[in-house]
Amino acid sequence: MSLILILTGAGISAESGVSTFRDSDGIWSRYDYRDVATPEGFQANPTLVHEFYNDRRAQMQTVEPNAAHFALARLEQEFDGEVLVITQNIDDLHERAGSKNLVHMHGELGKALCTRCRTRLEWKEPLSMFDHCPNCGHTGCLRPDVVWFGESPYHMDVIEEALKRASMYVSIGTSGSVYPAAMFVEEAGTMGAYTVELNLEPSEISHQFNRTVKGPATEIVPRFVDTVLAAGKR
Repeated sequence: MSLILILTGAGISAESGVSTFRDSDGIWSRYDYRDVATPEGFQANPTLVHEFYNDRRAQMQTVEPNAAHFALARLEQEFDGEVLVITQNIDDLHERAGSKNLVHMHGELGKALCTRCRTRLEWKEPLSMFDHCPNCGHTGCLRPDVVWFGESPYHMDVIEEALKRASMYVSIGTSGSVYPAAMFVEEAGTMGAYTVELNLEPSEISHQFNRTVKGPATEIVPRFVDTVLAAGKR
C-alpha cells in the first residue's frame, strides 16, 4: 500500500489566525524563547511559562480549521492508500478538521505532562503550579506537554519508519530550518519518495524537493489534494 507522508508547520494554521513563531512579527519577536520554551525557563519561572501557554491554549478556542486542514482530512479519507500527517504544530486544528492518522512531533497544547510520574493528561483549562497530578497526587509537577528547545521530538520511531516507506513526501507551511524535520525531505528522497513543497514562499531547502508550489495554504493545498485524488482514479 502506497503511503503519502505529510509534514505540516505553522504556515498551515496561520490562515486560521494562529500566531506563528518565526516570522518577523511572530511570537519569538515578542518573547525570548529561553524564558518560555526551555526546561531551564520553566524551572526559573514556571508561572511565566504557564501564562504563556495558557494564552496559546485560550487562543485555540477562538480559531477554526481552514480549507487546508479540511483538504488533508479529505485526502486521508478518499486516497486509495495510507496518508500520515506529521505536524510540528501544537494546535488541534488537524483533529478538528477530521484527520485521524496524525502524529504531533512537538506535543499538544491540549495536554499536560507530569514531571514526576510522566503521565499525560487531557488538559483544556488554564494550567498552574497549584494543579495536582491525578495519577501520582503531587502538586506543582504539571507542565505543558510540548517539546521545548533542547528536548527530543516525540514519535521519532514512527516518523523514521514512515520516511523509509513513503512513496510521496509533502512539506506544507514550514520553514525547513528546524532539525530533525529539516532532514526529512532528504531521507524520504533517498528512499525513493517523490517530494513536494507547498509553501507561501520557498523555504531554505526548496532546492531539495522535486517540486515546489508557492501560495497560501488554503489555496494550494486543496488544489494539490484534488490533483492527487484525480490521479488515483485514472
